[in-house]
Amino acid sequence: MSANFEAKKEVVSEITQKIQQSKSVVFVDYERLTVAEATALRIKCRQAGCEYKVYKNTLVRKALNALGHTEFDEDLNGPTAMTFAPDETAAAKLMVAAAKEYEDKIVLKSAFVDNGYVGKDDVKSLAAMPSREELIAKMLGSLQSPVSKLAGVLESLLSSLPRALNAVAAQKS
Repeated sequence: MSANFEAKKEVVSEITQKIQQSKSVVFVDYERLTVAEATALRIKCRQAGCEYKVYKNTLVRKALNALGHTEFDEDLNGPTAMTFAPDETAAAKLMVAAAKEYEDKIVLKSAFVDNGYVGKDDVKSLAAMPSREELIAKMLGSLQSPVSKLAGVLESLLSSLPRALNAVAAQKS
C-alpha cells in the first residue's frame, strides 16, 4: 500500500479518536473567514479547552461512518471546520458566538453530541443551555438556601432569648 494511503488511515484514526474522546463536536462552514480571524478563533477555542481543527471532508466522513453515523454526510460538503469540546455545550457556545461576532463568515452546520446528530437549529439551543458546572452550582445553591434560612431563624431565636430573659427579670424585680 502507498504511504499516502497509510497517512490517510492514520488521520481517519485520529479523527475517530477525537470524536470518541469529545463530548461534543460542532461542524461549521468557515469559507469567508480570514486567516487572522481563524487564528483568533483557534486561540479562543484553546482558552476554553476546545480544539478547532480542519480536516478533509472525505476523511471525516469515513471516521463518522466507521462509528456508524451516516447522517453527517450531507453536512460534510464545502469547507468544514470541527470544534471538539470536553463538555456538551462549550463548542456550541463558542461557534454560535463566533457566528455572531464574524457576521455570517461562520455558518453552523450540525453537531455530534452524546453519540447523536444535532441539527443547526438545535446547536443554537444547545448553546443557550447552561453548562454542567453552572447547573451543579445552581442545584447546590438551591439546596443550600433552605439550610441558610433555617440557620437565620435559629440565630434570631437565640438572639431574642437573652432579651426575653432580661424582660422577665426586669418584670420580677
